[in-house]
Amino acid sequence: MIMLMLTDPFMQRALIAALLVGVTAPVVGTYLVQRRLSLLGDGIGHVALTGVALGWLVGAGMGLTPNDALAIPGAVVAAVIGAVLIEVVRRRGRTSGDLALAIMFYGGIAGGVFLIGIAGGSSGNLMQYLFGSISTVTDGDLWLTVVLSLVVLAVGVGLRHALFSVSHDEEFATASGLPVWALNIVVAVVSALTVTVAMRVVGLLLVSALMIVPVAVAQQVTHAFGRTMLTACVVGVVVCVSGLSITYWYNVSPGATIVVLAIGVYAVVSLVAPFVTRRRPVHDPHPDLPDDVDLPAAATERAVAAAKECR
Repeated sequence: MIMLMLTDPFMQRALIAALLVGVTAPVVGTYLVQRRLSLLGDGIGHVALTGVALGWLVGAGMGLTPNDALAIPGAVVAAVIGAVLIEVVRRRGRTSGDLALAIMFYGGIAGGVFLIGIAGGSSGNLMQYLFGSISTVTDGDLWLTVVLSLVVLAVGVGLRHALFSVSHDEEFATASGLPVWALNIVVAVVSALTVTVAMRVVGLLLVSALMIVPVAVAQQVTHAFGRTMLTACVVGVVVCVSGLSITYWYNVSPGATIVVLAIGVYAVVSLVAPFVTRRRPVHDPHPDLPDDVDLPAAATERAVAAAKECR
């Protein structure tokens, strides 16, 4: 039965796409959680919906078949522009970050429905993009997903030290001479690319969950930044491949199944982790010397954990 699934050309494309999404989404999500911008993926996803409808409109005007041939390129452009605008507003504007995200939420949905109506479609045409439709993944979509995933991984992993510094403490990063503004834009752009990569698998409304929940799971078992990212990627791949495999045998939504599995893993790990994780004793480098200040054990452990994160 498993061999039947693996030899199906449709499932081969779907599994490759799910594998790429499972790796890339948690990489970017690790930075978003560190920056306390867990809802940024939602805001970008709503803006990308306007790009989908705009691509549909342009495709219909050019007489392309199918009409949504330019939907993914349109989503990429709109998502990148929206992510950069959110970062600009957050940094320089008078509008607070959460208010900017709220405006993107409402404007993205409204713009998508408005433009799809002008293109001659209906809001039902947007459902496959809102909640994912792995059955519509074509060879062209798969190649675009591969290229975008490689870009996201190259930036997210290759610049991890600089991006961690900016995400953890912008003031310290500025004092260290890092180009904070440019790195913030990089995080925004790779977040936008990740949203469009995951659009076909889990949908624009659920993509943020796949970026954040695996990171939340990883944080239950490790505190070091690098190990958190690696663990989150493993969790992302497992839930994506498992969820997609379930949908091959049962008629359920792949995006919803993947997210439900991820949340289930988080619930189980949250219950089990306190009993499994052992509290490590704090290492004293000079046990022969008296302590100048007697710190509480909890404060000492927090200081050690913060030092580990900075490594």
